[in-house]
Amino acid sequence: MSKPILISLLSLCSISVVYLFLYATSYVTEHLSPQGCRMSYMSPGYIPQTGFDVSWTPLAQRYSLFLYREAGWEPNQVYGGAPVLFIPGNAGSYKQVRSIASSAARQYFSRPNDASFEFTSRGVKPLDVFTVEFNEDLSAFHGPTLESQITYTSRAIDYILSMYAPNTSIIIMGHSMGGVVATSLLPSNKISSIITMSTPHTLPPARFDQRIDKLYAYGQQMLLHDSTPIVSICGGATDMMIPSESCILPRTGNPDAPDAPFRSTVFSSALEGAWTGVGHQEMVWCHQVRWRVARVALELSLAHNAVGRSMILDRWLRDGHTLPPLYHYDDAIPIHEDYEVLPAGMPLVLKHPKGPASYLLPVSPTSHQLTLFVSQGSISPVSPQRPNSLKVSVQLCGKTSTSTSFQCETLHPSTQRLIPNPVPGRMFPTPREGSDESEGVVLFEADVPTAATEQWVAVVLESARDEGWVVGGFSDENPLVIDVSTSEMLFRSPVVEFNYSNALKTVVRFPNLLSNALVVYRATPQYSDLTCRDALLLPLLMHTPHSSETHYHPLSLSRDRRILLHTHGAAPYVASTLESSKGVEFVVYSSGSPGCLTGIQLSIDWIATIGRWPTRYFTTVASWAVGVVSIILFQVLGATEDDVNALLPSPQQSLRTFCRKTLPKILLASYVLALIPFSSEYFLGTNGSPVLAPLAPLFVLLATGLVCTSWFVLMILMWPIGKMGSIFIGREREEIFSARRSTLVSICLIFVLVFFIIPWQVAYLSCWIIHLYNTASAREGIVEPTEPVPAEPVAIPLLARDEDRNENELNQQEGSRRSSRRSIKIHYRSSNISHSIHLLLLMTWLLPLAAPVLVVWVRTLATAGLTTPFDGDHFFLNVAPFLILVDFASWTSGSLFQKRDFEKYISAKWVFVIVAGVAFFVGPRKTYHVFDAARIAIAVLVVVRIGPRYWGATSWTKRR
Repeated sequence: MSKPILISLLSLCSISVVYLFLYATSYVTEHLSPQGCRMSYMSPGYIPQTGFDVSWTPLAQRYSLFLYREAGWEPNQVYGGAPVLFIPGNAGSYKQVRSIASSAARQYFSRPNDASFEFTSRGVKPLDVFTVEFNEDLSAFHGPTLESQITYTSRAIDYILSMYAPNTSIIIMGHSMGGVVATSLLPSNKISSIITMSTPHTLPPARFDQRIDKLYAYGQQMLLHDSTPIVSICGGATDMMIPSESCILPRTGNPDAPDAPFRSTVFSSALEGAWTGVGHQEMVWCHQVRWRVARVALELSLAHNAVGRSMILDRWLRDGHTLPPLYHYDDAIPIHEDYEVLPAGMPLVLKHPKGPASYLLPVSPTSHQLTLFVSQGSISPVSPQRPNSLKVSVQLCGKTSTSTSFQCETLHPSTQRLIPNPVPGRMFPTPREGSDESEGVVLFEADVPTAATEQWVAVVLESARDEGWVVGGFSDENPLVIDVSTSEMLFRSPVVEFNYSNALKTVVRFPNLLSNALVVYRATPQYSDLTCRDALLLPLLMHTPHSSETHYHPLSLSRDRRILLHTHGAAPYVASTLESSKGVEFVVYSSGSPGCLTGIQLSIDWIATIGRWPTRYFTTVASWAVGVVSIILFQVLGATEDDVNALLPSPQQSLRTFCRKTLPKILLASYVLALIPFSSEYFLGTNGSPVLAPLAPLFVLLATGLVCTSWFVLMILMWPIGKMGSIFIGREREEIFSARRSTLVSICLIFVLVFFIIPWQVAYLSCWIIHLYNTASAREGIVEPTEPVPAEPVAIPLLARDEDRNENELNQQEGSRRSSRRSIKIHYRSSNISHSIHLLLLMTWLLPLAAPVLVVWVRTLATAGLTTPFDGDHFFLNVAPFLILVDFASWTSGSLFQKRDFEKYISAKWVFVIVAGVAFFVGPRKTYHVFDAARIAIAVLVVVRIGPRYWGATSWTKRR
């Protein structure tokens, strides 16, 4: 037999690609959206709610409810504050509430047990923060576990509200899968609002259980139609547990309609005052996030209807994509008598201003877009959490023909948000520190309407005490448009040249670039000199790939600074309801230092781009590997259908044949299919993007290489198992009817255990282990035949024995008969072992699809015991085909998969083509369908090719 050189090369390549993916993933974590979070500190106390017992719900034996109290700051009893319930996520703990609850207590109380006047004067209530303990259940992998958590949480809400006045509602906070539990509680008039953190709302992180998809479908309806205000906070690329595109809430028809439910998705990189990527677990303790979540929960006690709650949520969890909800168009404040009129075209630059004062900027006929920056001050109602004395208002002024005095009115903004002002020479965000609540620059943009008369924009300093700075002026309305496609960027890196260096705002647009979660671009700034070191606001790149996501990147002078532009808009397997995935646009803000930024070079960052693939395609590779094995099984089953005496290829031979002959065709077909605009739920999930089409053959190659690797691993495992098996297995013995009866009794006993106690996944794992042992034991000592066996045993004529016949001649005839029978027996045994190894290869790749529920069962068994319900996992027919097939393969001496006469029109082997089709098209998004298809395929083989023989037609066979 030739050496498996091609198989070995594919295996080594797949291992190398996996290593590259791991390296690129770590690169993404560090550089794509760096995290700058201050650690939070607290003095936690947890009071068990023993009154919430089995009289409320039977699940009280499994789960628990606690009340959080900041030790030494607030009393331990429930004192009639605003109730809040925190729901942990997959493998989460009730103690994760401590960071947010501690911040709420320390904000409300100025010192221990002494409420702050800031809150008591407005009637703000303290928080009674409850938290549920799910014993770190793995709810992301198992629908019934998630349903149990929903049931328990619903009853916990009833219990909590029973301690409050009638008509009291509760605020729900959910982290990760806890947010899915929260939305599944709707509709409910007992829930006032929901805040989710790092919650995968639209795509389950583990897609191995159909029941989770049903819960998600119900949750989608609630997200679209229920009136409860909901905010989703997403960590962005730093969150490696879930793809953050699944964190984005779906759009609710017309969001501007008066009766539209409030839905807001806020990325932590855009959250005002945070401006940092946040990891999955860090989301609950990152100070820049937790203090705002705690503050909005405190403020919600003032609202009594959905509209009021929506305004509070939008005010305290802002990302600047919309105007402030509390913006009031008051009468304009009169400009100061000692006003100053600036020359036309000259920007306003005030360092350490003193007020009150007024500055008038003439509006030219060609410039109508105002850009204004106010450092650490306020333009009502936007400001940092602790602004300085600088307070500014903006007005539009004009003169009538009959008057020499100015007539002014408030200028309405088109954009008003808080943006960061990174410190020169320091990383942004600063590791383990980030931004402070008092930092930030208020950005005010407005489109000045055209008028027939002369106009001025008045910047009025209502108060200023030599703090902060103000910079303002008019910006060019025309963007810089670069006509380059993503495919062209594979060969060149375009440079955007800034023709004017004094601009406060520069818009750069690449209309033909692909904006997708799978592609990351690198922006490299170019400078003429270093004069911008003295700028009040260094050039700041703001990238807004869609309406829920913004990233800020300081265009540092350092060559080591990585400015990576990415998005979570269009992404595989997520039904995108956002803007088009076509086009990349960003804005550069600066204080207008001359001769500073001269251009930006854009290129594809390949390491970061590759790092975006593993978290989105790991189920795709696993599913496609099952598809590869299914095609190999289809070919193997067809090898002996026309000639039952033909030599069956070994796994090594079938893998080599597949790689040489079939794989090139599949690679070409996968590329062509990737160009077809299927729905985002199928195949590659890229909607036919030509740029992303090469990913399909890449993942087919990777899946094939991993299948080859798994075959080598199985061979290594079977060697010691076979050696040990040969010790315990003695000589061949005749199979008796009582042994067959014992086998059937054992299978029936397994069915009973599955039906009443264990989930079928446990039986499947046991089935895989038994088949691995049997195959390894049977394989030991078997020599593969090198020639085909004759169609019929060699006939030796039985002649009448003559007295003079030589006794040696008779012995020779008997030896020929035995040799022929032994050759036939070796042929069938070798063929069956080859079938068994192929079957083992399929069962091995199906094992990861069943293992998650198995892990959940073992984990839950350790914490909750046998009382834990596993509804839906006790259907024994799910594993019955595998049990029968494995048992039959362990004792039969005939052909394992012998074609039946009625298969002349359609062979049973075609079921594996169906399995491959399901694995390639449906499996990446709904992986559980792959196991379902494989189970049905095995059931067809058992019924068609094994059934009649299994029930006694081959009682003459022998067992090794």
